Amino acid sequence: MTSDTGVALTHAICSGWVKNKTTSTLAFNIAQFFPSLNHYLLILSLKKASFDPRVVSFFTDFLIQRNTKYRWNKFSSLLYKVNMGVGQGSALSPILSALYLSPLLYILEKCLNSLNIPVSLISFVDDGLFISQNKSIAISNVQLFCSYNILLGLLKKFGLSIEHSKTEMFHFNRSHRMFNSPPLDLSSLGGLVLYPKSSWKYLGFIFD
Repeated sequence: MTSDTGVALTHAICSGWVKNKTTSTLAFNIAQFFPSLNHYLLILSLKKASFDPRVVSFFTDFLIQRNTKYRWNKFSSLLYKVNMGVGQGSALSPILSALYLSPLLYILEKCLNSLNIPVSLISFVDDGLFISQNKSIAISNVQLFCSYNILLGLLKKFGLSIEHSKTEMFHFNRSHRMFNSPPLDLSSLGGLVLYPKSSWKYLGFIFD
């Protein structure tokens, strides 16, 4: 999946260069994603998506009214209810994560299209990447700002939030080392003032 993401991003960059456009990217991370997934919202999403009742029943039995306890050497805690989160690294974790995010990404795409914001999104579980292509970086910054703002509102409704300190911006331009691009000010949204990096690492890929 990581290699597919790299291929998709490389294709987007090259296609933008053919059109003499700069590809601007805004990478973000969902804070505490796996521990924050709401079991009841996940089941509701399955029902709204018209999944087979047997599938809904399976995940309901698997998630709802779960309990856990902690053990350290000979000490064992009491049982605690666990109505949030999925086990990161478990066999069902990727499936549950995808099911949880699917309606959010669908709504996000509809919002961007209705507002005529030509920004695409690559999602990698709790990481995401907005991509904007324009001849003017200032225009890309506006589009990325609006996309980020819409995403923040949607994530809040789904019980999630962005870890602003990990948000990064990078411009792919053939004259990358020869121009000074304007920063992207996300401070009004609770974020940072982002300056494009000269070298950028994303999902194990290094761009320079």
